[in-house]
Formats: sequence, C-alpha cells, structure tokens
Amino acid sequence: MATESMEIDDSLYSRQRYVLGDNAMHQMAQSSVFLSGMGGLGIEIAKNIVLAGVKAVTLHDTKVCETWDLGSNFFIRKDDVSSQKMRVEAVCSRVAELNPYVHVDISSSILDNNTDLRFLQKYQCGNKFGASCPPQFLSCDAFGVCVRVFCDFGDEFVVSDPTGEEPKEIFIQNITQSNPGVVTCMDNRPHGLQTGQSVVFREVNGMEELNGTVQHVSVLSPHSFAIGDTSQLQPYAHGGFVFLMKTPKTCRFVSWPFATSAPLQIHAAMLALDTFQEEHNRLPNIGCLQDAEVLLKLTEEVNATLGNNVSVNAELVRCLSRTARGTVPPLTAAVGGLASQEVLKAITGKFAPLQQWFYLDAMEILRPLHSVSPEEFLPRGDRYDGLRACIGESLCQELHKLRVFMVGCGAIGCEMLKNFSLLGVGLSKSSGEVCITDPDLIEKSNLNRQFLFRPHHIQKSKSTTAAEATYDINPDLQVEAHLNKVCPATESIYNDSFFSRMNVVVTALDNVEARRYVDSRCVSNQRPLLDSGTMGTKGHTEIIVPNLTESYNSHRDPPEEEIPFCTLKSFPSVIEHTIQWARDKFENAFVHKPSMYNSFWQNHPSPEVVLQAGESLEGSFQVIKLLNRRPSQWEQCIAVGRLKFEKYFKRKALQLLHSFPLDTRLKDGSLFWQSPKRPPTPVEFDLKDPLHFAFVVSTARLFAAIYNISYSTQDLSEEVVASILSEVRIPEYSPLDKSVETDETAKKPDLIKMPVNSEEEREAITHLEQAISTCGITSGDRLQMNPQQFEKDDDNNGHVDFVASASALRARVYSIEPADRLKTKRIAGKIIPAIATATAAVAGLVALELIKVVGCQEFESFRNCFFNLAIPVVVLTEPAKVKKTMISNIYFSIWDCWTILGHEDFTLSDFMNAVREKYGIEPTMVVHGVKMLYVPVMPGHSKRLKLTMQKLIKPSLDRRYVDLTVSFAPEADDEDDLPGPPVRYYFSSHETP
Repeated sequence: MATESMEIDDSLYSRQRYVLGDNAMHQMAQSSVFLSGMGGLGIEIAKNIVLAGVKAVTLHDTKVCETWDLGSNFFIRKDDVSSQKMRVEAVCSRVAELNPYVHVDISSSILDNNTDLRFLQKYQCGNKFGASCPPQFLSCDAFGVCVRVFCDFGDEFVVSDPTGEEPKEIFIQNITQSNPGVVTCMDNRPHGLQTGQSVVFREVNGMEELNGTVQHVSVLSPHSFAIGDTSQLQPYAHGGFVFLMKTPKTCRFVSWPFATSAPLQIHAAMLALDTFQEEHNRLPNIGCLQDAEVLLKLTEEVNATLGNNVSVNAELVRCLSRTARGTVPPLTAAVGGLASQEVLKAITGKFAPLQQWFYLDAMEILRPLHSVSPEEFLPRGDRYDGLRACIGESLCQELHKLRVFMVGCGAIGCEMLKNFSLLGVGLSKSSGEVCITDPDLIEKSNLNRQFLFRPHHIQKSKSTTAAEATYDINPDLQVEAHLNKVCPATESIYNDSFFSRMNVVVTALDNVEARRYVDSRCVSNQRPLLDSGTMGTKGHTEIIVPNLTESYNSHRDPPEEEIPFCTLKSFPSVIEHTIQWARDKFENAFVHKPSMYNSFWQNHPSPEVVLQAGESLEGSFQVIKLLNRRPSQWEQCIAVGRLKFEKYFKRKALQLLHSFPLDTRLKDGSLFWQSPKRPPTPVEFDLKDPLHFAFVVSTARLFAAIYNISYSTQDLSEEVVASILSEVRIPEYSPLDKSVETDETAKKPDLIKMPVNSEEEREAITHLEQAISTCGITSGDRLQMNPQQFEKDDDNNGHVDFVASASALRARVYSIEPADRLKTKRIAGKIIPAIATATAAVAGLVALELIKVVGCQEFESFRNCFFNLAIPVVVLTEPAKVKKTMISNIYFSIWDCWTILGHEDFTLSDFMNAVREKYGIEPTMVVHGVKMLYVPVMPGHSKRLKLTMQKLIKPSLDRRYVDLTVSFAPEADDEDDLPGPPVRYYFSSHETP
C-alpha cells in the first residue's frame, strides 16, 4: 500500500471537511484500519469509514455467506449465498465501490490464541483483538436487541479538539480592577463558558496588558466570569473580546476487561454472555429456557464479581438469551454509526473518545413472551430469520404489509431505504408499498454520505436511482419513486386520499419549512410521522404518533438572530458580518438587479416604446442605470471590478470616517468608536496583493457572465489585468453630506421604491436616448441579462471567489480576523455540515421507532433521541405527551377534527347551528385559511349567515370538504374567544367522513 498522502477531493468530501477539518482529513488519508467480522455490524462500520476516506481498510472474516446474512448485511446477495462465497469476498468489491480513494483488501485467515498478531501493528486502528492489537482498539458487538462498544486508545491518547465546536467572540462590557478580576459580557449576553476553560483576550482598551494573554475562567453567572488578578493592571477603558482557547486533552484508557464505568445490569449480562460463548462455543439457542437459566446464573456470578450493588435484571437477561442469535438491522446501524465515529477519533485525535463502554438496547420492540407463541421466533429459512428471532413472525408480516411515504432521498433517505430493505418493509404485493419522492439530482458532493449512489449516477434523479439501488439489497421490495416536492403546489398529487392510504410518513429533509408542512398534513390525516436530522456529528429523532404525542409544529426553535442592517452596512464586528455583507453584494449585483432588469424589458418591448409612452420612470430608474453602464467587452468588466474595489474598500471607509471621526463622542461622553464598533481603515489598491487581484478578477468574471461577454484564460492573467488597469481612471474622492444609519432596529430600505428626483429622471431619459442612438439597442432580445444564482459547489464559476475575497477585504478594512475559504463557503452557502456516521446512526434510531409504530406499542415505549457523536453523548427521552384543551367540559387536542355534514343549500347559519347542536358549544367566529367567513364585529358579516357554504367558500368541483377554524365563546366574559379543533365541513352528506 502506498504511504504518500492522498490529495483530498474537495467536491467529494466538502460536507465532511466542515465537520473534521483539513488536518483530520489528511490524517485519515494516511491511516489503515483492520476490521474483523462482516456481519451486519461489521458492514455498517466498513461502509462508514470507507465513505469517510481512510487510506486503506482490511476486511477480515472467516464465514461463508448464508441466507441469514441477507437480512443484516446489505452487501451480500442471493447469488453469494447459493455459490457459498466467503462473506469477505462477497462484500469486498462493493465496499471498495463506495470510495475510489480507499484501498480495500481482505483476509480470511483464522485468528485465535495461537495466531501471531504482530501484523496488526501496521494498522492505526483495529477491532476484536486484545493485547496484541494496534494502539487504538475497538470492540463492537450486536446480540439481538442489545449492542455494545468498547474503546481502548492506550495509556496516553491526545485529543486535539474535544468538542469540535467553533469558538465565538465574546464581547466585553467591563473588567474590574480586583483579585480576581470580573469580566462582564456586552449587553449581558450569555458567554457559554465552563469553569476551568481558558480564554484569550483581544483588543482590550485601557487594560491592554490582558491582550494576547490566556486566562483560566471561573464562571460566576451566565454573563460574567472571574479571571486572574487584575488589581495591578491599568483601569479598563472600553472594548475588547475573548474567545475560548482550544487546549489538547489527554485521555487514559484501561484494557479489556478491567475497564469499568458501564451500566451495571446490562454490563454484567453481556459479560456473562461472553462467558457462555467461551464455555459452549455458541450463543444461546432461540427460545431455549434452559440456556436462559444458564445465562441468568452466569450473570449473577459476574454481578457478584463486579461487586455491583444493583441486583440482576432477570427479564433483561432472558430477553438477551432469547434474541442473542438474532439481528435488528436498525439497531446495528445506530451503533455502527457511533462505533465508526470512534474509529475516526482513534485515527485523527479529533473529538473526545468514548470512555470506555457504550451500551444500547431496544427492549421496547419486544412483545411479552406470554402474549405470543414460541414458534413465532423460530427460523424459517429466509432472509428474515435474524429479525424474526427478535420480534417474531407476526410483526415481520406487519412490516411487510406496511405502506410508507418517505419525503427526501438524500443521506438519511438512502440509509432509511437500506433499513427498509433489511426489515422487509412494504414488500407485500397485496398491501405493502414504499413511496419515495425527491426532486433533486445527484451531485458529486453527495457521494460521500449518500451511499446508494456512485459516480456514474451524477446528475441522475435521487429518488429513481435510490429505488433501483434498493432492489439490489432486497429484490422483493416494492418502491415507487416520484420526482416531486411535497408542498401546497403538489396537493393535487399528495392529497388527503394519498396520505390516508399510507400507514406512516418518514421525513428525510434538510429544512424546517418542509418539515412543518409535512407535519401539518400528517396531523390533518391522523398519520404517524418519523422525523430526523443531522448537523455535523449531532443528530436528532422525533416520533410523532396520533393522539399520543405532540406534533413537530407544537414546538418551534427560536428564530435565527438577524444581523442588523446598520451593522452589515457600516459597523461589522465579526467575520460572519463580512461574509453576509459579501453574500448580499453578490445577490444584489448578480441576481436581483439582472432579474429586475429582465422583468422590466419583458413588459416593455424596447427602449423606444418606453420613451414614446412618456410614462413615469418609477421602478425603471435602476433599469436605465444598468443599461447605461452595461459593459460590452472584457476590458470594461475589469474596469468595473477595479471601481467596485475603490468604492467598497476605500471610499466607503473614508465616508464613514468623515461622518464619524475617530474622536466622535456620544451624548453621554463615551467614544462612538468602541466595541463592538470597529473604525474602518481605507485600503489602497495593490495589484500584487492576491486578495485585491482575486476580487477584481472574480467581479469582472461575474459581470461578464451576466452580460454574455466572452474572455479567455489569458485574459485572467496578471499581465493582461495590469495592462487593462493602467488605463482605468479612478475619480477623485470627495466626501458626501449624507447621514449614516446607526439604529440597530432600522430595516433595509427597498431600493426599487426609493424616490427619484427630477434631475435624475432627466439624466435617465438622456441615458436611454444615448443607448438607443450609440449602442443600437432597440429590441428586447438584446436587453436580456443572465442572473447568476449563487452556486457554492462549483469552484470554477468565480462565485465563491467573489464572496471570499470581498469578505476578506472587508474584514481587513475593519481589522477583523479573516476566515478561510472553507468557512466562508459554509457560511455563505448555508451549508449543513454532514458526515456518514451521524447519518447512519440517526436513520437506525428512526427505523427502530418504525418497528414500535407497527407493533402499536404504548406511549412509554417510544423514544426521541438527541446525540452528539463528538462528545460523545446519546440522550433518549420519551416524546412530549399531547396536550389536551377543554371547552365546556369537552377535551380535544391537535389530533382531533370535528365533522359537519352539509348539502347544497346548507347556509352558514345552518353550519353554526349544526356545530352548536352536535358539540354543545356556541361558535363565535368561522375562518377558512386566511379568509374570514364570519366575524360578528366585521361590517356586513351578519348578512352572511343566510349565504350558502358553497357560495362563501367557492370550492373547486373535486373538493369534498374543507377544514375550518371555529372559535367559541369563553366561559368568562373577560376572556378571549377560544379556538377549537379544525371543523371538517363536507359539502355533501353523502360523503363518508
């Protein structure tokens, strides 16, 4: 195997690089992993670490493919079983296909106590072996409904970045002269620090001795903390900020089996299972009561040896014995994701490793033994024997008959389809169905975590490609692939009848708006919803069950804090401000203005028509300016770039300092220019500065793109650009008498509606006449521009070049620490960092809940989850119970929907009487969507009582019913009207609700 560093493919690993960073990526590209065991758990880990991009993986296994494997190993096929192929040989080429940069080889040698294991030392990470293993060692096991991970990374394992969280600037309000010194945060904002952490001080005025120093923190409150002795320092004046300093952490591990700190009951049971295997050379037999009692006795012995104060959980031990031979694919996927992340930690030293045991069980999916026949769990010679051993034949059949609608076929969607395939979801030809939809095409950056796709799939449909790929895993699966968004525009396709046909809905989406819409449709149609998402190493799952839990829309995350307009325009203080400013400049110059320009000329056939009409120039002034300044050749595009540089990075700064000189003071006598405000420093253009050159050229390229101007590679050279710039005249600067917005609550003005004075109108008319006479522009086809929608994933189009150079230059103007290109691209493109390990884990956890939904488990069985594989932490909680509201002794929740059956002559008064008679509550208001059908205080609304519901609502011909919002009179006179549940009004009594 080659030892040189692999060149990282940015487009393939882009989302992962945001999680791990370049150093970790390079370390992985030089590391080798030995992975023993190609069952369901082993293949999950192999998939994840190959997608991550290690240099080499050796897959080891000694077993032959069996029918049983088809239900747990998604890379083993029926032909492999019939030909008695070795498991490791069957999966090798399919694992290697996942990533062309990873060398995959195999080993099928017997490894036992007589084997010389010194060959393992050439690997950076390995599993399954003890004393002779590599310095970093992991052991992972899946026994039915119980799984575990064990980590041993040696006596002194250095972690470079325990959390992976990006340090943020914490602005300072005050620092006391005391021992210890007390730091108060600006505007009492929470600092998020913990006692014992270290911070670095920057840009403090007055107490300058602190700048650049590292201080240990002792937290006093959410917005204040103590540091060292500041009593002998100069008095604090103003400004400054601190940021958290990342310090390496050394972790120490104890070798197996001496490591402790594990959940005692399951730990004792699984150590006893190890002893059972050693003594009997097998796992307990399915349904064998004698084996269960032997394991229970062994567990009691282990428990006593460990000195546990907690008694043995006999039910857990019996369930472990009964299911140990079985496999629950979603559970192996979940723990496989976590274990894979531990492998990457072992290689890179990035993120805090597991210390040292992790256990996870899915006991909730089991049905009580007394409620089912023992024959339910016995093998039947098919691919579902492993699953059947855990959940029984009846529940397997329910999974086969399931109808599932999955929205999204990206990373989570691919993993979910794999889980569906292994579980046999929806394969019943009489009643089963898996319907998936996704409008997107496959991009190269998807391949790193959307494991069903390969390079030859790029620019093909995600949904149809994913459907085809699942047939390879399980040919019996029935998948119907759509190419639609699920939104109001497609309600004719995904109507109530469609949702009512489905048993469960799964979201695999990357945005909140789409989630909220799908959730509303599930609530309206009383359908369970399984939601999940990831961001970097973090993941969440939420289970939503009709009449049991709250819905997704029952809670809302706080809105993202918007950057004030005046901050973006004049007073940036952190790099996020300059990146957003550059992104806004891109949007305005290369998207909004060209789009507005095109729209105008679509409504006005030619400039001559505009002049002849003599119409007001309102709304067209900006268009005429663009027409007048329209470049027609490359040299003019370069000139525009140079003038933009002068405007953005010199003149704006000079103008701001003219309006607010450095000694400007506020009414209270304090300096205007103090933290977080930073005074600008004008930048003199220097073509030799790579940043200056990059800005001018990227700006020129974008203007050339929107105006259809061609240029060559030679035109981008420094020699050609320098030659052009030597001819560009830079006008003299003179300050303007204009006000600068300083109010942080002020909104951005609408440029289109800004008033235009008569002089500007006359100037615009002149420009338009000149364009007609000198440029010969007389027809609409010559007036079109090409708006450039920001495309973050194409490094050849100049889009990211513009934003990165503009942001960095503005950061230089305001003395802000610049961001590298990777961070700039992530923030500007609003990219969600992603990694295959978290995706696999979250999809596995969701699929576990799917089994519970099918099994109709009680509320207490369901689990929401939040995890962060970086720390690592996994938190399982019960979902929030649905809230009940009472009106006049009638309880209802978000899941309730009242019904009223009408007819053609049914009036609004009839409707209100029907609600009153059926539910015993006095209706006061009736609203349809945003349309108020009846509000008593509105003029003329009393006359509406005599109108028919058909006339008021005006439904389409195919509309059977509408959902109305009805409010009811409060019980007390001083209370507001109470909204009830939706009232579904059927236009015909012949309709069946």
